Amino acid sequence: HDLPEDLKSKHCKRCVVVGSGGILHGLELGHILNQFDIVIRLNDAPVQGYMDHVGNKTTIRMTYPEGAPLSEHEYPPASLFVAVLFKSVDFNWLQAMVKNETL
Repeated sequence: HDLPEDLKSKHCKRCVVVGSGGILHGLELGHILNQFDIVIRLNDAPVQGYMDHVGNKTTIRMTYPEGAPLSEHEYPPASLFVAVLFKSVDFNWLQAMVKNETL
């Protein structure tokens, strides 16, 4: 599979990776982070309620399967979710997803 067309056509001149450590809390940099062409968010750090600090733009969210957001409302329609498979249990998760099985 390839990237969605809207992502493939973007030219990344200014990109930012936003982690989940809480270091941005209190800095009110959200408006600056939203100005980047591509915003990559790691893990399932919350955006709702912290937009002044972390912005609300998400182009790509990368996380381990157990860190995937539980609510469909946490998957912005214009963003791409990337599951990072690392541990053997992550591959079990992927197999269950593909075969529509319960873990």
